Amino acid sequence: MKSDCIKNWPKTERPRERLLTQGAEHLTEAELLAIILRVGQGTFKKGVHGQNVSDFARTLLKSFGGLRGLDRTHVQDLLRVPGLGPAKVAQIKAAFELGKKVCAKKLTAPAFESSKSIAAHFRPRFTGERQEVVVAVFLNGQNQCLGEKAIAEGTPTHATVYVRRVIEEALHLAAAAVVLVHNHPSGNPEPSVGDDDTTRDLQKACKLVQLVLLDHVIVGDSDHYSYSDARRLLELETE
Repeated sequence: MKSDCIKNWPKTERPRERLLTQGAEHLTEAELLAIILRVGQGTFKKGVHGQNVSDFARTLLKSFGGLRGLDRTHVQDLLRVPGLGPAKVAQIKAAFELGKKVCAKKLTAPAFESSKSIAAHFRPRFTGERQEVVVAVFLNGQNQCLGEKAIAEGTPTHATVYVRRVIEEALHLAAAAVVLVHNHPSGNPEPSVGDDDTTRDLQKACKLVQLVLLDHVIVGDSDHYSYSDARRLLELETE
């Protein structure tokens, strides 16, 4: 007969191990809450009527009307629940607050709707740079920024871009599209032969993994060059 203690469950059934191997999105709300209740100082002590932590998590959700109700419940009311101490209540409230902050960041993420908005966003960052700096911007389906990563620094006239690093980061963020951005310290944003080669290589790599290379923007002192606006992406694809 299987013990009620989670540590005696098969590893494939334990919420924490399932999260690490399958991803958090595959766990139920009760399983995610059970993980929160078991972390921190000490381990979970059996709650009401000797429940294990998974059963206790389900009881909490049912008692408080699901996650939304649990979030709205005052700290003092949670502290009255047998099996919940200050540390566990703090962990629950902290988890909800982290989720809210993540959602707030997504709502306020910059939307890059044109090459002009991209250049305006990055120009302050590139001001004063004496060498080329290349940044990959990763976007969702609504062209909202999921993240950006500096992938290369080079000389005043050249920077080596490692296409594999761009693709790996895009897949990690589950991005739908990529924009490559870099500066020309000379102030002249006209693309070089090396810029064309980089754009072509990245375009081919993105196509293989069903990503879209939306643009490659070169930022100069007061102007910028967009491969998309200049229709160079289409030309490079057929070369």
